Amino acid sequence: MTYHGILTTLRRTFTGRSAPAPPVGERPLALVYRGPASRPSGCAEAVAALLADGPWDLDVRYTGPREAVPLTADALARAQVYAQPGGGTLAHGYRHLRRQREAIRDYVQGGGCYLGFCLGGYLAGATPGFGLLPGDTDQYISSRGATVRGDDDTLVDVVWRGRTRSVFFQDGPLFELDDGADATVLATYPNGTVAALVAPFGKGRVAVVGPHPEATDDWFTDARLPVRDTRDLALDFVAEAMKGTTAATGPDGSPGSS
Repeated sequence: MTYHGILTTLRRTFTGRSAPAPPVGERPLALVYRGPASRPSGCAEAVAALLADGPWDLDVRYTGPREAVPLTADALARAQVYAQPGGGTLAHGYRHLRRQREAIRDYVQGGGCYLGFCLGGYLAGATPGFGLLPGDTDQYISSRGATVRGDDDTLVDVVWRGRTRSVFFQDGPLFELDDGADATVLATYPNGTVAALVAPFGKGRVAVVGPHPEATDDWFTDARLPVRDTRDLALDFVAEAMKGTTAATGPDGSPGSS
């Protein structure tokens, strides 16, 4: 996965280094991975902007090898949400994150919320990956009846909660569920395979999506694609993931969803 269409001109809402993690008891902390497994630039920033602009009053910080908040078990223990954005290939991403596998699994098992976008969805699988899903992942473009066959930036149609929507896509995963798996399917691709889901893992929740509902206008224009506003899907994805967490209500006590 190259994401060549968003390398140079993506507007970056979050470009500074992360500040130290806040003391326990302040706003819910959301950690967004930014590092070698989220390159090129723009993938982590789009997820951070989504979480910061949402109705959950989250304190959004970057975590990674060169960020002020390292990706450790201690940092994760203070987070309400951990987001793994898009990036390069699965092999490259897992090579950089395999040492954090057990810390991420323990975090979700203990009640954390994992958000995986594209590569982050692949990494939630097991071959290789963090092993967070009730099943595994595969390439949509290689699946029978796929409507996209190449790995260029493009659009893919999905059926999201019963409505057909066109979403930014670049070699994202599909999700294969075990028989009888406990999961909420949010979206399917045209060939019926799963494009987005939320599932429990221990006391926590795992949400994964193959396309990029978080994509900003720049992603489309850089790739010379018609712009599609899918922020409502991205907000729905995060809201479903955070159901039952302390960040599921906004600062005024109202439901933290769009």
